Amino acid sequence: MIITTTNTIDGVEIKGYKGIVFGEVVAGVDFIKDFKASFTNILGGRSKSYENELIQGREEALEELKQRATALGAGAVVGVKVDYETIGTGGNNMMMIIASGTAVEI
Repeated sequence: MIITTTNTIDGVEIKGYKGIVFGEVVAGVDFIKDFKASFTNILGGRSKSYENELIQGREEALEELKQRATALGAGAVVGVKVDYETIGTGGNNMMMIIASGTAVEI
């Protein structure tokens, strides 16, 4: 399965459009990660626990996107975009990661 952010694939003909596909992941951020990240906010630097959470969530969203495109009979997904949102307030923060694109027949 080809996944690309571009609307075309070099050297590959798009024969048909199957529709828009999405991969969604909602991941909770636990108290421990929030606590560790608060030190990073104060002292500066990067929060590895949050970065790892984002990486894992993005990979899961893209995998779900592939599965949904495959179910439609697509050989590729073009125009892929990944969005990140925070849901919740206070101690109940969650991340929502959405991958979207157009499933195509190649």
